Amino acid sequence: MSVKTEDLKKEKKANRLWAYKKLGFSKLETAELVSAMNELLANYHVHFQKLRNYHWNVKGSDFFDIHEKFEEQYEEAFNNIDEIAERVRVFGYQPTSTLKEYLEMSEIKETEKELTGMEMVAEVLRDFEILLSYMVDVADAAIEVGDVGTEDMINSFIKKMEKSHWMFTAFASNK
Repeated sequence: MSVKTEDLKKEKKANRLWAYKKLGFSKLETAELVSAMNELLANYHVHFQKLRNYHWNVKGSDFFDIHEKFEEQYEEAFNNIDEIAERVRVFGYQPTSTLKEYLEMSEIKETEKELTGMEMVAEVLRDFEILLSYMVDVADAAIEVGDVGTEDMINSFIKKMEKSHWMFTAFASNK
């Protein structure tokens, strides 16, 4: 191996180590990714509160079937919200964190009337579809900057939500 090749390898290794130290991303590079995560965060918070509302207020013949499922879903949403917010902090930004901001930013809206259990399930399914679209936006932004950590996190959320969507769809099916 020539001296020049050896020097290039050392320089490449030093650059790689420096990039790792700073996560390899600048604030400018991650601005779009963080924006996408904050939009997801806002939608997830409104969804989380709706799930808690539904858990507390479901009644009727479907109570035992969906009361516990709503609780499982809001616990998962709570954990995912925390992971997203902490991921935003990894990049040196502050996550969106006020109810006012969540309500302004969120495509998912609060439920304004009393719903039947099956209407609640239909709302949750619509929320899943909205959340999945925002998750894909985050995954795309992560891929764009080469952020494997965020991509992996979001892919795991997507996989679980797709399964939940299937299960709630099967529950709501009349066939």
